[in-house]
Amino acid sequence: MELFGYQKAALERVAGRHDCAFYHDMGLGKTFTGAEKLMRDRCWSKALVVCQKSKVHDWYDHFEENYPDVVVIDLTYDVDWDTFIPVEATDVVGIINYDLIWRRPQLMELTCFSVMFDESSLLQNTSSKRTKAAMRLAFKANSVIMLSGTPVDGKYERLWSQLYMLGWHITERMFWRQYVETETTMVEGFPITKVVGYKNEERLVRKMKALGCDFLKTGDVLDLPEQRFVDVWCDRTKAYAKFARDHYVEAYGQEFVGDTTFGAMTAERMLAGAYSEEKLRAFEDLVAGTSDRVVVFYNFDVELEAMQRQLVKYGRPVSVLNGKRHDLKAFRENSDGVVFVQYQAGAMGVNLQEAQYTVYFSPPLASSLFEQSKKRIHRVGQDKPCTYYVLKSKGTVEEKIYSTLALRQDYTEKLFEMGR
Repeated sequence: MELFGYQKAALERVAGRHDCAFYHDMGLGKTFTGAEKLMRDRCWSKALVVCQKSKVHDWYDHFEENYPDVVVIDLTYDVDWDTFIPVEATDVVGIINYDLIWRRPQLMELTCFSVMFDESSLLQNTSSKRTKAAMRLAFKANSVIMLSGTPVDGKYERLWSQLYMLGWHITERMFWRQYVETETTMVEGFPITKVVGYKNEERLVRKMKALGCDFLKTGDVLDLPEQRFVDVWCDRTKAYAKFARDHYVEAYGQEFVGDTTFGAMTAERMLAGAYSEEKLRAFEDLVAGTSDRVVVFYNFDVELEAMQRQLVKYGRPVSVLNGKRHDLKAFRENSDGVVFVQYQAGAMGVNLQEAQYTVYFSPPLASSLFEQSKKRIHRVGQDKPCTYYVLKSKGTVEEKIYSTLALRQDYTEKLFEMGR
């Protein structure tokens, strides 16, 4: 395995450190950099790689192909823990997904081990079982490696858990006091604290570098092809207009009820997407207009079903990447393959640079998912200009969501602010 020059330089910058974080832009090959760091610093008899469910097989294959001197075990299924936990079991790498680490109490029996967290941005919520389990593992580990292209997506208040795991044992309250500006207002008799800015930012960056955080931007090391974004506008449906007015509509064989804020937003998103015949026709025209590979991002199962029906008559090879399926074979093996990717399952960490076209059928609510999704095709190995077609229903919640995402903000947070 041959690393790029910038990857070798990053490894040199953290040489001699047991704990480090590669906060490198999406598409710069953090998998290779992180794995090489783990294998170079053999301060462990066992290594644990924690990643998204959709990436378990990729990590497993990476270690099997590039490091034949270690035994690789998939810990997501029922395994013989006697092959992984005992002290005498050496040179073993276990791969597990985030949602299982707190369900596998055997992991807390590990000794003389290192842990690597892929997409460490998933460890922001300090009250979640996932983050609590990760912090316990990091505390026990000989070394900790973190990988993320968007560690906190510009929200410094979410950094604390990752920096704590890298060895900075400042309390969360003290971290906020030193680096986060807040204001508290009363909403319906309850105090609500809101982040309004940051302070001592240069000091924080210096501290992060001292903790082994390595930062790398794509523009500093690579000259990737051009990216082009094309908005494809569709008229909103009559059902959407009625729902927006009444917060209720009976259409398409079902009832849409907006009796809560988020319930209404979910109904609006579906009426602007899966149930928009004009948007489905626009999607069909885009895919039918090219014989090249296409990546399609979506949110809801009903969207996937509707889009698949539109493509039946074209006989295109189809792959699906979501919480139930992880099948990229048709996309990889056919030059006209189409892959449908659900944001939560595939916006992060999946290499799809065989394609140069991406279609956004509907927007996600999280800015990090939207930014990460752009890099699935625009990354190392891409040698063609990348075009992104963004389907938008006029006069609907989709316009507001995309406007919020353009500001690198989550729409759920914006929604809360607007409701104050």
